[in-house]
Amino acid sequence: MIRVASLEKSFGSQHVLRGVNLDVATAEIMVVIGRSGGGKSVLLKHLLGLLQPDAGAVLVDGIDITRLRGAALDKIRARYGVVFQGGALFDSMSVEDNVAFPLYEKSHLPVAEIRSRVEEKLAQVGLAGMGSKNPAEISGGMRKRVAIARALVTEPEVVFFDEPTTGLDPILVNTIHHLIVELHKKSRFTAVMVSHEIPAIFRIADRVAMLHEGTIIESGLPAAVQASTNPIVQQFIQGDVEGAGVATRTTP
Repeated sequence: MIRVASLEKSFGSQHVLRGVNLDVATAEIMVVIGRSGGGKSVLLKHLLGLLQPDAGAVLVDGIDITRLRGAALDKIRARYGVVFQGGALFDSMSVEDNVAFPLYEKSHLPVAEIRSRVEEKLAQVGLAGMGSKNPAEISGGMRKRVAIARALVTEPEVVFFDEPTTGLDPILVNTIHHLIVELHKKSRFTAVMVSHEIPAIFRIADRVAMLHEGTIIESGLPAAVQASTNPIVQQFIQGDVEGAGVATRTTP
């Protein structure tokens, strides 16, 4: 579904992406891990077409989106859903209107059909009957669920999750992860998730890739990444304070 090839990006003298290579298979859950400041958010913005690389390509079904502009890029983005870090709900809108927002903006569906689809998605995330509430009236975990419902309401082929469990306690983290897995089983969307939740993400990912200092230094099945002999990977997974040796960079 997605192939990132030799992607490079600098901001002034700061070289953030240094030749990232990553493949994401159709209908899999790919989780990208790595330390803060390692380039995960910058990579995600390239996948969304929000940033232009200095070199390299991002291919979606074989189409290099880095070369697209205007309506052609919008056509690719129409296949996307995004769960933003923190949810990014509109405080002035009800839960129902937050979820309906992408459909009102981008579709030509009748109002009745939009409302029906919103009710369906809210039910799928366990929030049936909560549409009239405002974001301030519901818990942090519920706001995450609303954000997921909004991302899925357009029935996207690819869903991007940017730290979807930030700020939640461990029980809610597991609850949201379980919800994502259950929704994935039903809809079979391709998922790309950026996460710091170690070791919880190893239980939900089909594959894991670690981004470190602008390159993918390890990728593969969760068990293989956990068993990696790369000291930087082990330092991150174990949360060791002591520094690790120089990583051996591998191509996924």
